[in-house]
Amino acid sequence: MARTAKALTPLEVSRIKAPGYYPVGTVPGLALQVLDTGARTWVLRVMIGGKRREMGLGGYPAVTLAGAWEAARIARNKIKDGIDPIEEGRAARSALAAARAAALTFEQACAKFIEAKEHEWKNVKHGQQWRNTLETYAYPFIGRLHVADVAQPHIMNILEPIWTVKPETASRLRGRVENVLDWARVRGYRKGENPARWKGHLDKLLSSPKKTKKAQHHAALPYQQIGTFMATLRQQAGMACKAIEFAILTACRSGEVRGATWTEIDLDAALWVIPAERMKAEREHYIPLSAPAVALLKALKAESSNPLAFPGIREGQLSDMSLTAAVKRMDTTSREAGGTGWTDKGGSRITVHGFRSTFRDWAGETTAYPREVIEHALAHQLKDKAEAAYARGSLLEKRAKLMQSWADFCAMPPADAKVVPINGTGNDLKTA
Repeated sequence: MARTAKALTPLEVSRIKAPGYYPVGTVPGLALQVLDTGARTWVLRVMIGGKRREMGLGGYPAVTLAGAWEAARIARNKIKDGIDPIEEGRAARSALAAARAAALTFEQACAKFIEAKEHEWKNVKHGQQWRNTLETYAYPFIGRLHVADVAQPHIMNILEPIWTVKPETASRLRGRVENVLDWARVRGYRKGENPARWKGHLDKLLSSPKKTKKAQHHAALPYQQIGTFMATLRQQAGMACKAIEFAILTACRSGEVRGATWTEIDLDAALWVIPAERMKAEREHYIPLSAPAVALLKALKAESSNPLAFPGIREGQLSDMSLTAAVKRMDTTSREAGGTGWTDKGGSRITVHGFRSTFRDWAGETTAYPREVIEHALAHQLKDKAEAAYARGSLLEKRAKLMQSWADFCAMPPADAKVVPINGTGNDLKTA
């Protein structure tokens, strides 16, 4: 058994400066070790399993003399009970390190999930929608919380404020959170049931999304005003306005237009072919181009060597916000000039996507083009199987006439833009 040295006082311990090993008494084997660097640390020399061991008890003065005595007593009592305090400490530190390595915040889990799954999503925009939704609605509540600790109350705190106000967003958010938590469980970052699951769980606490969801339509310009709008639009500068004009002439989605490349466009054949990976329906879409659409593209190609037909300021793809901002500026300019702005029938400022509805209303109400031709022009999937079978072909010739009729209507002077069938061509198509 180690002998107990004469007990030192706190003052005596504070005066020890020279390198060496100084027993401090009270507890056998306890000493203050002064290193060559001047650092001082507590050491307990003990016999464990027949072997002499040294156990560090912390540095001085962070650990006081009294604290060192207490730690040494606890260590000796453990040895007496057959416990190795050195190995116990190592195991505790190892467990802590393992816990830290396994600990993942919800935000980190989302990043890892998106990284793992993003390659299977059809476009970059989908991944950005995931990030934006989670950053806006989930991260403020649970972003820094360990993914293992996310529970039902947290999920309800996220969803309840927007469940009836923004039902579609809330429903998508719930599904995304559920997917991330499922991923975390499979990867071993959490255990137990998924608190964001719907069936048999949240469906008992929240209203059905199908019954809560309200149809949200993009504000669309009444087709009677398209001639005036196009005349005004063509006076505006900037690539965003050119992209909007082309989107109107082709009745395409803004994302399809912003991502258009010259390799997709055959100006001689007046044809634009959008590959399946860029289409919402994931099917290749052929778009016959009207004369004004071709003229617009030829002018742009003559001025640019960029592979994109509508490049942004930094030569990359235009952002969706740039098109939105262009429409907003036109609306503001109209109001400042004493006009009523550019709004739908309900008074809401129009959107770029709404021009597809403008086209649909014009085609359905003022022409006799068959419905399947119009729907095909919009790249819509026909629900009726018989209709879908009939429209299996691209209907290019008929759609070429339709898009030229639309371009002609868009170019009409405002006073002449009346609601009439277009040159009688619709009557011929009726029986086609």
